[in-house]
Amino acid sequence: MTMKLAVSCLIFASFLSAVLVAALGKPAAETLKEADRIAIVAVLTSQQNDWNKGDIRGFMTGYWNSPELTFAGTRGFTRGWQPVMARYEKNYADKAAMGTLDFQELELRSLGPDAALVLGKWHLQRQAGDVGGIFTLVLQRFPEGWRIVHDHTTQSPPETK
Repeated sequence: MTMKLAVSCLIFASFLSAVLVAALGKPAAETLKEADRIAIVAVLTSQQNDWNKGDIRGFMTGYWNSPELTFAGTRGFTRGWQPVMARYEKNYADKAAMGTLDFQELELRSLGPDAALVLGKWHLQRQAGDVGGIFTLVLQRFPEGWRIVHDHTTQSPPETK
């Protein structure tokens, strides 16, 4: 190995060591304040209640009413509050299709003073057959309260016996 390459490797190794020390020395992620946790769970509880009443428009109040809202699902991305609303109305045309929604195993994490991540499971009980899956939500605090700015929801494959 040439002297120039050896010095370069030593400098690079020193740089990596400094980065690792700096990363390990950082404080743990900011914990979500209890008031924020309560407010976020209230948004999801309200959504669940509105869904179970057959009120998609009420359910959608939990989302940021903006063209920048994003929804990721099995069929790709939907962008904007109105297209997400239309997607729900198309896929869940009536109360029978909507069924009864239940959110479970919620995990909330702070992403900063005005942003949070929620992981969870969803389940729809319907006469046509139950469905469910997992979701990841990114919420942001606005003057009117916490709203979902990104939703990534997937449906679990049907169980085979």
